[in-house]
Amino acid sequence: MYHAAILYPTRAELGDALRRLKAAGIPLDGAADHGVSEALYLRDPDDNGVELYWDRPIAEWPRTPDGKLAMFTKALDLDALLAAAK
Repeated sequence: MYHAAILYPTRAELGDALRRLKAAGIPLDGAADHGVSEALYLRDPDDNGVELYWDRPIAEWPRTPDGKLAMFTKALDLDALLAAAK
């Protein structure tokens, strides 16, 4: 298994998860904006990979001019995600 993934229903709730991780002193392995989703990556106490993410609405997914999906991986703006928290 590469990692377990947990889907959050909204960006605000993922931002709240990030706020709680930071408050607990839990480090991130990474954070990425994939265009279709935003994700936080970390390790559980047994060193298993965990992904916390939310999916953007399909209407917001990046597309090429001919309509094909154009996913990418960019650094996630953690400050903006925290600002979106509930």
